[in-house]
Parts: sequence; C-alpha cells; structure tokens
Amino acid sequence: MNAPSDIKSYMLKVGQRARLAAREVARADTNTKNRALIAASKALRRDAKKLISENAADVLSARTGGKDAAFIDRLTLTDKSIDAMAEGLEQVARLPDPVGQISELHRQPSGIKVGRMRVPLGVIGIIYESRPNVTADAFASRRATPASCAADRSRCARTWRSRRACTMASAPRSSPRPRCR
Repeated sequence: MNAPSDIKSYMLKVGQRARLAAREVARADTNTKNRALIAASKALRRDAKKLISENAADVLSARTGGKDAAFIDRLTLTDKSIDAMAEGLEQVARLPDPVGQISELHRQPSGIKVGRMRVPLGVIGIIYESRPNVTADAFASRRATPASCAADRSRCARTWRSRRACTMASAPRSSPRPRCR
C-alpha cells in the first residue's frame, strides 16, 4: 500500500476515527478492556505463523530495498518476539486499571471534598518504522491509538491491525458494530 497523497487529510481522518473510538474505550469497564487485551494476546499466539509469514515478506522487501542490518533486525519477528508481545499484553491485563482511582483527597473548610481522579487520556498517535512490536505495545496502552507503520506498507502490521480490530469489535459495547469476517 502506498503512502496517502494528502497526508494532512489522511491524518485528520485517522485522528477523527480514533477520537470516536476513544469515547468507546473510555466507557469500557476494566473487565472489558482486560478481555480485549487477553483476546489480542491469544490472537497473536494463534496467528503467529501468519504474522511471521507476512513479516518474512516485509524483511525480504527491506533487504532488497537496501535497508541496513539494524533496520532488518528491528523489523524481524520470531516466535520468541511474538510470544513476548503476547506476554506483554497479558501483563498489562493483570495490572490494576488506574481509571477512576482517586488520590490526594482533601476536605476543604467548606466541607467539600477535592481530589484528583485518573481519567482516560484519550488519543495517542504513534508513527513508527520497522518495529512490528510497537503495534502490540500501542494496543496495550488501553487507549484508542491510531498507529501508522512505515506509511502502512508493512504487511505484518496490516495483518496485526486487522486482527486487533476484530478483537476490539468482539468486546461488548453499547452500540451496534460490524462483525469481523
């Protein structure tokens, strides 16, 4: 896939879609977010062979394109690196969800209680190249995260994003959504 010709309008569309998704993620309870993380972890392990196959095509393209050894090393996925990505998602699911936690609660002279409540951060944009693991890391943030990998030319990243989208679509939410194929 080639880079979009109008990067400004492309990024605006990606950001708008992410903002809509962020509202859904913000309303999701901890159990729903954790189930999505575990489902993504299972999907990574289940689809490891497909991801490695697509990644091999990316690596071949990078080699024939004259990329250096460090680039190739960062780009290359193995069973071990995919397992580490899946384990990272599972570790995040085991962490306490900070959303809704209240700290520094003080009673004012008027009797009102004032404190700090942790709320969802919203949208984070990540642009990266030759690091397939970043897609899983972004997903583990429990936020709506538009991620763009090397102008979307990475076969592996596209495969993972489509699997991730199906994982998120399978999580319960309040409004109807398209089903994954």
